[in-house]
Amino acid sequence: MGVCGPLLPPDPVAGRTALWAWPAAASWLVGSLRDRLARRLVLEPLGQVAITRLNQLRRSVGLRPVHGIEEFFLRAPLLVSYTAEPFEYPRRDWPEQVRMVGPGCWDPPAPPPAWLEDVAGPLVLVTCSSEFQNDGRLVKTALQAFSRGDLTLAVTTAGVDPTPFHSDLAPNVHVARFQPHTALLAQAACVVCHGGMGITQKALAAGVPVCAVPFGRDQFEVARRVQIARAGSMLAASRLRADRLRAAVDQAMACRGGAAQLASTFQAAGGAPAAADGLECLLAASSLHAAGTGEEVEVQWP
Repeated sequence: MGVCGPLLPPDPVAGRTALWAWPAAASWLVGSLRDRLARRLVLEPLGQVAITRLNQLRRSVGLRPVHGIEEFFLRAPLLVSYTAEPFEYPRRDWPEQVRMVGPGCWDPPAPPPAWLEDVAGPLVLVTCSSEFQNDGRLVKTALQAFSRGDLTLAVTTAGVDPTPFHSDLAPNVHVARFQPHTALLAQAACVVCHGGMGITQKALAAGVPVCAVPFGRDQFEVARRVQIARAGSMLAASRLRADRLRAAVDQAMACRGGAAQLASTFQAAGGAPAAADGLECLLAASSLHAAGTGEEVEVQWP
């Protein structure tokens, strides 16, 4: 079995380029040329760097080398992807072993914060990356934008030290390194985040629109997917300012319908139970094959 992240092999359909936060192309021809150029000049060289290291590891354990990222992922009889269309760019030729199950959303068991009971108006959740990337200015800007306003601000700093933000907090602001997101999302009108795949899909799975402010890694692509799905907004970190953040949050809040549609799609995909069902089918087929029944076994999804 292969389990991959949000970014599957690039979509071969012209006009849509996975891995790139670019607008849709103006025409089929422009999209096709752009996709081929991006693949040749950027995707293939980056993939080769990864494959070189991967093949070193494969040789060390006696496995034959692979010739590309796509071959590596698609060698498995089952590849589970923790997302689903339309957040994953729709395509008409998914390999048969690919199963999209939607996000696997889970929180460590924790009671909701006591202050949440007193929240009557809109709640905005602001969260940084759990892997440190120095995105604390997202919190700083959010405090400037929404402190002493008509909404409640819940801030989780995660990989950023929350101590500098604790001074002179307005009554409508609650800052901590971690707070239970599931409880907050149940009342949230919007999530402001760095565009990490985890928090972004978790918010959308709860039907909450997202204002994504990407800082690096795959976050630009994730933010672009939020826009394409009309489930929120995107604000470049280089343009991060209080007034612009307020405008981007207003724009995201107007996308509640798109977020609700994604929540419905994610739920239909099945989540972790669907992934477990696929594994059980694969194990059952493998057991029959190993038993030497001679029976042709086809892996089928429930």
